[in-house]
Amino acid sequence: MADAVEHTYGIINFDLIKRWFKMEPGTDTAFWALNLMKYHEVAQYADGREGISGREADDAYAPLGPLAAVGAMVAYLGNVTQQPVGDPIWDRVGIVRYPSRSAFMAMQERDDFKAQHEHKKAGMEFTIILSCTPESHDPSIEPTGDLVLLISRGETDPFAGLAGLTQVANFDSEGCIIGDGRHFDRARFVRVDDDAALAGVVAAAEASEGAQVLVLRSAIDNLVESVVTA
Repeated sequence: MADAVEHTYGIINFDLIKRWFKMEPGTDTAFWALNLMKYHEVAQYADGREGISGREADDAYAPLGPLAAVGAMVAYLGNVTQQPVGDPIWDRVGIVRYPSRSAFMAMQERDDFKAQHEHKKAGMEFTIILSCTPESHDPSIEPTGDLVLLISRGETDPFAGLAGLTQVANFDSEGCIIGDGRHFDRARFVRVDDDAALAGVVAAAEASEGAQVLVLRSAIDNLVESVVTA
């Protein structure tokens, strides 16, 4: 059996994990793991191999087999092209829908996943992974305008009611699975009509402590489908 996965790129939220273990099977339903990823410029492999970027190492990671084995679905993958608000500056965003939290935990114990994980460990400088559930979505949205991810915390949504935004999928977060101790309450995927609308988003984010605004270029976009078919 392969060694346990070592997470060098963030702090595990054991309080959240403990809550997961206490969940009744009937309440342990699908959740979406939203990954914010920042890469090493050069991958840090334990065997000293060189000439591989952190992004390339993460591309080699791609645990599609283990994900399929536990019934998970890649809901979204995209590069961050612009980040007007928030830190650190992220490189990529990925979302995986898991059928349950127990399925997520089971994947961590799979030998094929552990074998792939060396690439993630080498490539990832830091990550925050939010555990999310969908609040709303709109399957009729046409893919026009920039896709923007809005992350915030607090009782109210700082981006609610802004002009020039079309809601694509809204998620509530129960907490970060791994990160740096920060907490976020929601993640919103929207289409932004134009620069004026984006400026309104930036202004709202700057007035909201801890908010993040990420403009994305999509490589895989099954976001709405992942919610509709859950």
